[in-house]
Amino acid sequence: MTVPAASLNFLRSCLRSSASPGPGLGVSAPARPAEEPRAWAAPSCHLPARLTHPVPWFPRTAIFNSPREVTMAFPHLQQPSFLLASLKADSINKPFAQRCQDLVKVIEDFPAKELHAIFPWLVESIFGSLDGVLIGWNLRCLQGRVSPVEYSIAMEFLDPGGPMMKLVYKLQAEDYKFDFPVSYLPGPVKASIQEHVLPDSPLYHNKVQFPATGGLGLNLALNPFEYYMFFFALSLITQKPLPGALHVRTSDCAYFILVDRYLSWFLPTEGSVLPPLSSSPGGPSPSPAPRTPTMPFASYGLHHTSLLKRHISHQTSVNADPASHEIWRSETLLQVFVEMWLHHYSLEMYQKMQSPHAKESFTPTEEHVLVVRLLIKHLHAFSNSLKPEQVSPSTHSHATSPLEEFKRAAVPRFVQQKLYLFLQHCFGHWPLDASFRAVLEMWLSYLQPWRYAPEKQTQSSDGQARCVSERWVPFVQENLLMYTKLFVGFLSRALRTDLVSPKNALMVFRVAKVFSQPNLAEMIQKGEQLFLEPELVIPHRQHRLFTAPTLTGSFLSSWPPAVTDTSFKVKSHVYSLEGQDCKYTPMFGPEVRTLVLRLAQLITQAKQTAKSISDQCGESTASRPFLSWLGFCLSDTNSSYAANDLDDMGQDSVRKTDEYLEKALEYLCQMFRLSEAQLAQLTLALGTTQDENGKKQLPDCIVGEDGLILTPLGRYQIINGLRKFDIEYQGDSELQPIRSYEIASLVRLLFRLSSTINHRFAGQMAALCSRADFLGSFCRYHLMEPGLANKHLLSPVGQGRVVNRARGPRLSLRFLGSYRTLLSLLLAFFVASLFCIGPLPCALLLVLGYFLYAAAMTLLTEQGKLHQL
Repeated sequence: MTVPAASLNFLRSCLRSSASPGPGLGVSAPARPAEEPRAWAAPSCHLPARLTHPVPWFPRTAIFNSPREVTMAFPHLQQPSFLLASLKADSINKPFAQRCQDLVKVIEDFPAKELHAIFPWLVESIFGSLDGVLIGWNLRCLQGRVSPVEYSIAMEFLDPGGPMMKLVYKLQAEDYKFDFPVSYLPGPVKASIQEHVLPDSPLYHNKVQFPATGGLGLNLALNPFEYYMFFFALSLITQKPLPGALHVRTSDCAYFILVDRYLSWFLPTEGSVLPPLSSSPGGPSPSPAPRTPTMPFASYGLHHTSLLKRHISHQTSVNADPASHEIWRSETLLQVFVEMWLHHYSLEMYQKMQSPHAKESFTPTEEHVLVVRLLIKHLHAFSNSLKPEQVSPSTHSHATSPLEEFKRAAVPRFVQQKLYLFLQHCFGHWPLDASFRAVLEMWLSYLQPWRYAPEKQTQSSDGQARCVSERWVPFVQENLLMYTKLFVGFLSRALRTDLVSPKNALMVFRVAKVFSQPNLAEMIQKGEQLFLEPELVIPHRQHRLFTAPTLTGSFLSSWPPAVTDTSFKVKSHVYSLEGQDCKYTPMFGPEVRTLVLRLAQLITQAKQTAKSISDQCGESTASRPFLSWLGFCLSDTNSSYAANDLDDMGQDSVRKTDEYLEKALEYLCQMFRLSEAQLAQLTLALGTTQDENGKKQLPDCIVGEDGLILTPLGRYQIINGLRKFDIEYQGDSELQPIRSYEIASLVRLLFRLSSTINHRFAGQMAALCSRADFLGSFCRYHLMEPGLANKHLLSPVGQGRVVNRARGPRLSLRFLGSYRTLLSLLLAFFVASLFCIGPLPCALLLVLGYFLYAAAMTLLTEQGKLHQL
């Protein structure tokens, strides 16, 4: 194949001018020798977005099917823009499997000089754009059982040992940097950087870049591994789920499984972190780019540098373990996940959010919470994989590997404070429904690190309850607020929820079961006693020392020396999370005990409410006449209880609710040492005993000058449907609001028709109803509203008064507007057709049957009136 010289010269000129990756890619080329020109530094023209061939200006005889053929034909013209344009065209024209195959070949064959231009585009095409417009591969909805081929290809490509990570390590070895806009970072981080205040996480140190004159916004200069993980973590938040993904199970999605794989790979519970696949084992790790010296950053306080940098700078000889050189990847992964998923609330923002008028800045989703719970569970397993002799801080030495040091520091240094603020926000702002179960389980997972320890917990003699080992006393004391303040927050939520619901009852049961584990309550109480000890020697302002380690020295020197004063440790923890002016409410103090007693009252009441609802549903089902299913009887619009999920789930849900509440009450009595006499007294004070009819009593009230006045408990009972006043509709039945089981337009049409008939034939109907024979009784049964005269108007704030409202006879056709009536008629005609009965004979049979039924009811009604006389 020959190419004309004119075409070749034109190609070279376009390559020199269009080799830039284009705007928005944010690629910074590495420093090169002076003699090597940077042809892509100043873009002046760009290739079209829908380029179907890499070189459309070649003669028709010169056809290239892949970017590899182009580079083979012109090895001296290899440029990143050709590769990027070709891959963009393939993303439109080729199927998913073929595109991934081509990407694998490109990653293996091309050098980093060509690959660095496609990297930002490839990351965005996989995880979607930061503004959420492009969804990428939609990993959050990709499931193996729904799309097995695409799922397996995507998981293999994005695996920690797969082609995408090979590309990351290939670029990492060349020290390329990629710009990431600060505007897409979490709120507190973005605000502090924009105010020229350095965030407290070392993840952002030496990375903030000011824009050039006329530039748009601040950027972070990230290495390839950081850039990839930033996009991966943020896709959980920026990408909105598709409408069809509402019923997708999170644990089956590709994104959730990828998070688990990355955690297992970079935070291993056994062995060491595997070295990069493409980088040289003994090569130096890239160091962070220096921070712009002109930035007037005012730090929050003293900060840490890289774990690896501090460790190696302290040692005189290189550690024999090659994995120690790769600890920076584990540190970066954890910091990125924590920053992107948890750091949406600062201490100052949390304090402002306590105001009821505060506007929420970020609202996590249930999927977000489930992924965070996966992170917490793995971090506990990662930290607990330390050998027993390495757990105690007194065993720190210079011979300890950086991975072991990282295991010890992961949770308290990186996770604790941000997770606490995240949980505080969820407890205060999450809706009062069953979806809170995800937040609850995330919290309980953090509170129980012993569940993820390799050794088994000590079991009691009955083989059920597990005793919490004394080994976990430091963890409980250093996370005191996680146990106590969040428990109080849960109590306030539980007192506002409907405990008759099995899902809400299950949540109360789960919390009570976890906190009632043997020895745990004693540990919490001991921690509270240490915090409440008076300060005799330690100055008040020294509490902040534990949150601001020094920068000088090695990784080991960043941690304060072991402090024997346990009280000082507990106070440091509380003040670092809540601030110096926090007001601590003891979990075992009188205020919380009062809340627990109220919860015990509601649990007892909810048990009886569930039983009453179950009994009433059984009675109404058994006593419902057969013809009511056909729509000939008026439905009961004045039932005693509001709708509850127990109505749909039946007796099994009543049994589950009773079991959950019974065990929860037992656990609460164990924790707070409540006696049976106290519970009996509370039950009587609450008024949960039933009346003579076996029905519920009125809501909790007190007698005032004008009648009954609701108490706060009574208002809670009404709001949650636990109790209600027996209020009946006493107006005109024809003017009742249209029900959900009625056809609105048909009801209105039937009302006009019946009103016209009543107006035109009012005299004739009155004459028929005044007759003393059977015909008069038959007409009164159909045309007179029963029980209308001498009706008592009932009110909870006054005595019932008798009102005599005489109303003449009238015809009501509203029952024909019910879905149930129409469906019953259609079913009757269908059954008649099976027996070869036509519509007209079927209608005559139905009318005849109804007349017989009405005649019988007329006789029974007249006999009842005679007995009353």
